Amino acid sequence: MSTPLLGATEAELRRDRTSVKWLAYPPDVLPLWVAEMDAAPCPAVVEAVSAAVRRGDTGYGWAPRYAAEVARYTRAAWGWTVDPASMLVVTDVMIGASEVLRLLTDEGGPVVVSPPVYDSFFGFVDAIGRRRLDAPLTAAGRLDPEALRRAFADATARGERVAYLLCNPQNPTGVVHTASELASLAALAREFGVRVVADEIHAPLVLPGGPVFTPYLTVPGAEDAFSVFSPSKGWNLAGLKSAVVVAGSAALGDLAALPEVHTHGSSHLGEIAHVAAMRDGGAWLARLLDELAANRSLLGSLLAEHLPEVRWVPPEATYLAWLDCRTLGLGDDPASVFRERGRVALGSGPRYDPAGGQGFVRLNLATSPALVEEAVRRMSSVL
Repeated sequence: MSTPLLGATEAELRRDRTSVKWLAYPPDVLPLWVAEMDAAPCPAVVEAVSAAVRRGDTGYGWAPRYAAEVARYTRAAWGWTVDPASMLVVTDVMIGASEVLRLLTDEGGPVVVSPPVYDSFFGFVDAIGRRRLDAPLTAAGRLDPEALRRAFADATARGERVAYLLCNPQNPTGVVHTASELASLAALAREFGVRVVADEIHAPLVLPGGPVFTPYLTVPGAEDAFSVFSPSKGWNLAGLKSAVVVAGSAALGDLAALPEVHTHGSSHLGEIAHVAAMRDGGAWLARLLDELAANRSLLGSLLAEHLPEVRWVPPEATYLAWLDCRTLGLGDDPASVFRERGRVALGSGPRYDPAGGQGFVRLNLATSPALVEEAVRRMSSVL
């Protein structure tokens, strides 16, 4: 039997890892907060990057090669045929998304988001000088058509240009939006003249037995939208940056207005790593998804045994669990209590939903089963 990808001990991880996940908190705090995995690296990526460094291939990247491989991968993975000419290679997903939002909206103009959602959405909207309007998800973590309609109506009431920043699949709830839900979103966006920008970085991480991932640009009515994609999340390559902005067929003119200099921020070694992952890392990803699904089941069993009052909807995608801890009596930010008294670091709910995330935490289950067990043990010790 092969060694698990998510099998390292805490001591091994602390010895080998120097990323923010392992250095942000004191050594006695178990870190399950930021979205990076404790996975053994994909061998194809290791070989490709090592070989590039050995031969001195450490210059600037060549965007057409990367775009062509993304097009091959999207077609093979989801049957999504994308012309590389409809792509712009960029530094990473959020830089690409923010530059598209800057293009589609005006200074001080509205950008709609659906919390709870990736907390950097808020920071990037602020950073580009736009104002945020919320269309909250339902209690089940799904898109809410009525909330979207209200937010779109409010955002467009003054005649401003409006964009909607979509998270597909959804972080932190792990929901995979269905084709029907996305088509309803596209119809609402078309009705109100709202431009959609879809962050689809978690697309490779749909767990076994879950729904099929639907790229937003494949649904009717999404022709004027944008998708931003990178394999970095699926293969744990956040330190090797690259991504693509993909324009819908009616957005190619807007894509042409994005300066070519954005391609300069893409890392050549990142592109090499991503190409190797997409081309030769399929078996590694399949193993990883099986292990993530097993950890999801393990977490459910552990919560039922040790923290039965915690409510959650097991994620369909990602390796993130959105836990409702409101009945535990730990206040608005249980993550701070778990960290200070239980010595386990989790994502703070209000960071993902300033208005409605009180009492929630986000737990990263992309670690060894032993560390998932240890995390729940430490959480339950707080009570």
